[in-house]
Amino acid sequence: MELIDTHAHLMEPRLFSQLEELLTRAVGAGVSQVVVVGTTLADSVAGVAACRGRVGLFPTAGIHPNHVAESEAGDWDSLEALARCGQVVAMGETGLDRHWDRTPFPEQQAMFQKHLELAGELDLPVIIHSRQCETDIIDQLKALGRPVRGVLHSFTGTEEQALAFLELGLHLSFAGMLTFKNPSLNPLRATAARVPGNRILVETDSPYLSPHPFRGRTNEPARAVETLQVLADVRGVPVEELAGVTTANARALFRLPSADRLAVGEMAS
Repeated sequence: MELIDTHAHLMEPRLFSQLEELLTRAVGAGVSQVVVVGTTLADSVAGVAACRGRVGLFPTAGIHPNHVAESEAGDWDSLEALARCGQVVAMGETGLDRHWDRTPFPEQQAMFQKHLELAGELDLPVIIHSRQCETDIIDQLKALGRPVRGVLHSFTGTEEQALAFLELGLHLSFAGMLTFKNPSLNPLRATAARVPGNRILVETDSPYLSPHPFRGRTNEPARAVETLQVLADVRGVPVEELAGVTTANARALFRLPSADRLAVGEMAS
């Protein structure tokens, strides 16, 4: 079985400090590739550098909505230059967040718009974060007047919101929350069962959202398998079949080469 973790923050110190061990466990679990997601300029630069030296890791460039206020003058210009380097596979993590009051909402919207416009210019997908902002994001995407290539990551919204994101062109990605033993998540599982097969992805959001039975511990790419298993169960398909579907979807969305699979200790050219 081959699987792609479409969203991991491997530059987080608690992961990067044990990166080789994490990748070894990922390979053992069948995870063949990992999309390494940036959340600040420094994080994105570090991700590009780390992925350049390792097979099967693919970086993104983005400024997370909760980090917009702390970004400095010139950070966007530097991020744009990074996005044009030819190595990044997506813009983001970008989006909107009303849960944390770290960045004024209009500033989040302005930065989100910059990501969307540059992604369109460079023909890159966008990785979108939404926390208590689904309607705001839907409205901002509709205002673009065109389909959006990208993914609503760690989706936890309603079926109605899922349909709206799908109509806008997005994929939906599911993370560890899908596995939690909480009856309130039954509607999310029901929605996950109905997402079209060509628009569904899995992720870990490492080091966050570790799935059951590892809830509360530091997450890592190998645990994408736990989410995949629950997703396969709610969809009523063999886990190997869903692994093939989500892997093909990830490769198509991020334009990942099938040959560049995680190989611990093997350096990329």
